Amino acid sequence: MPAEYTTFGLAPATRPGEIAADGGHRLHRDFVDFVVDGRPLLFRLADLDAVSPLASDVPPAILAAQVRGLLLESEAPLPGGRYLIYGCPECEDLACGAVTAVIERAHARGTGTDAADGADGTDYVWRDFAWQTDAHADLERDGYHGIGPFRFAGAEYRAALRSLLDGDGGGHAPRRRVLLVGARAAALARLAAALRALGIGADISGDTVHIHAGELRQYGAVVFGTGVGPAERAAVRDAFERAGADVARVDGTPPIVPLLVARIEQALDPGPVERRRLTRLTAAGGAADVEVTSACRVRLTAHRLDRLHHTRTQELFDGVLEPGRHRLALDARAVKGESFVVARTAGGVLVAAVAQGEPPGHRH
Repeated sequence: MPAEYTTFGLAPATRPGEIAADGGHRLHRDFVDFVVDGRPLLFRLADLDAVSPLASDVPPAILAAQVRGLLLESEAPLPGGRYLIYGCPECEDLACGAVTAVIERAHARGTGTDAADGADGTDYVWRDFAWQTDAHADLERDGYHGIGPFRFAGAEYRAALRSLLDGDGGGHAPRRRVLLVGARAAALARLAAALRALGIGADISGDTVHIHAGELRQYGAVVFGTGVGPAERAAVRDAFERAGADVARVDGTPPIVPLLVARIEQALDPGPVERRRLTRLTAAGGAADVEVTSACRVRLTAHRLDRLHHTRTQELFDGVLEPGRHRLALDARAVKGESFVVARTAGGVLVAAVAQGEPPGHRH
């Protein structure tokens, strides 16, 4: 058993979707992550592309069942008292692999908050984390030996999880709809189709004045096409302000669908900067500066339109980076003219325009 208590909390998190160069895609998933000692637990698991079972797009009855399982109010779904902590974001099939752990009760120490809140005087312990692809976990082969065990004070643990049943845990519900505004109907239709394929709602409109305020408040971002003038942009902004909707705005980007998707995913990210894995991206001259808060795989991609307005996309880097700032070389042919770079991790995406000239100073 762990000798000390570990704090437990919840925070909104996103697994951003993506449109690949070959036309494939991966789903956008909003979920609630576990925060252990002030840090997302997922960040301790290297470059794991996974979501917790507390996903925002599951029916309320399924979410409630997952919460009650973590509270040990129902039988463990796997042998040995094991519960799913993170699973596949595409299909949630155990065969794809999942992080599981034993969850058990332990007697609370002393007369802390458990006694004060009239609960049953128990703590919760998460131990024996493992990567699992079938009903039984092999701790010797697949155990996460450097993670846990964690002992959570019962009152704190129960309050955090039960808040999800009340509808106010892990932050506000994500607004997974985007409003597309512009004159180029075909381009907007392609973007809308791409977003819907990822699981993000997308509507096209040239008139926000007559949209009901309650509907405007359902949008998380508004995207302006390249042909939208200043007066029309101002009218859209005014409509959202009158509706009391705090909406992210995406504009000034060439009509390259994968690039626009990345910018929209960045705008929809609900997590605070201090709880993100990918925190900084700048690009100038022949280099991009990337900052990450934990070891993770980073992919860097360049997007631009050539002089014939054909889309050019090139992968620039794909590798694991340690915590800190890193300078990555850019292929001059990939970033000539107006170009953008996209940095991706399993849990975040950043977009930066490439500034022509010398790269900024870099500190290790």
